[in-house]
Formats: sequence, C-alpha cells, structure tokens
Amino acid sequence: MIITKKREFKDLMENIKGYKSFFLIGCSECATLCGTGGEPELKSMKEVLEAEGKAVTGSFIAKTGCQVLGTKVELKPFKDAIDKAECIIVMSCGAGTQTAVELYEDKAVYPANDSLFLGNMTRLQFFDERCSLCGRCILDKTGGICPITACPKGILNGPCGGCKDGHCEISPDIKCAWVRIYERMKKLNKLQELCETTIEAKDWSAAQKPRTLIAREEKKK
Repeated sequence: MIITKKREFKDLMENIKGYKSFFLIGCSECATLCGTGGEPELKSMKEVLEAEGKAVTGSFIAKTGCQVLGTKVELKPFKDAIDKAECIIVMSCGAGTQTAVELYEDKAVYPANDSLFLGNMTRLQFFDERCSLCGRCILDKTGGICPITACPKGILNGPCGGCKDGHCEISPDIKCAWVRIYERMKKLNKLQELCETTIEAKDWSAAQKPRTLIAREEKKK
C-alpha cells in the first residue's frame, strides 16, 4: 500500500489561498488505512476549510483513487458539485491526485497529503517500508527479505562492517537486513544456497521513470 501523511495545513492553505470553493476526494483503500483520506478526515477538512471562510461543494471517497476509469465513473453523480467548485483537494496519494488532474484538466487540483513509500501495515496505522519498486525482484535469492529496502545502504551481499550485535550502525532500532536473511535461510535449511549465491550489481534500468505496463493479454487472431 502507498503510505501517506498529511501535509502541513499552512502549506495547503498557501496553495489554495486564491480559491473560495472546493470539492474533496478521498480514497477508501491506502489513504483510509493511513488516516489521511477516509470519512473522518474529509469531514475534518470540510470543517477546517469552512472555518477559514471557504465553501465545500461536496466530497467523495473513491473506491481506489489511482484507478482512473473507475474513479471517473464513480464521480459522475457529483458533476454539479464538482462544477461549482473552483478547486479540487485530493486526500489520497500522489497517484490519486494525478487521477483528478487527468479527469478535470480545467480545474486546479492540490494534494492534501505527502506520499512516502510502499509499505506494509504491521498494526493499526503502523507502517514499515518493505519494497523499493526497483523493477527486478531478488526476493527469491534472499529468503523473501529485500536488502535493497531493509538495508539503509542497499547492500546486495552483506552484512557490512557496520553491523554490531545483529543491528545496523545507522540505528540500533534497525536489525541488520543480512542478519535477518541469514537467520531465515538457516531456518529454511538453505544456508548452502545462500553461500553459493552472489547477487550481481543492481541494474537500475528497470526502474527508469516513467514506467508503463500493459498487463492484459491481447486476443490471438
């Protein structure tokens, strides 16, 4: 999931100071779980904007804000409210904000959140970054633990000399990614496999931006 946090409200207010009316868009998935774009957050944003003398013409929580076509269909019943708004505030990730930009090219669109990383929720609103979206996965070689992300240095064949008592020199709160990988491979009786594996220098070409993927299969003629 995409982890987001609320932007400083003063920064958002600086963005929207020239506008008087707004439509709010949230997201039922990642932003709701992060507490940045669900029902309570949209309600709070409406109250704060109105306290600042702004008008909120309406609000909507998209099922999946980054799904362009689905969100377009979902927003059709809100056409009048959106037409009345001078500006749209999107309370989801950057991808959700850009969905609104694509759908409403004639309106100003601003994000209410900062997008941080791709992460896992370990408990309610506690998030860990676990994937760097590098384009070529090596989890098959490392027991399912990603050293590119879990190691602050991104070391591919570790651990480094900064590892002390199984923890990273960057912070004692971070367990060394390669110690974790070693322990897991040992538990799986695959230490020999780990010892015989050398991961080549990372080819970052697969992470070149912007990236596009067409996943659907074309029908054979």
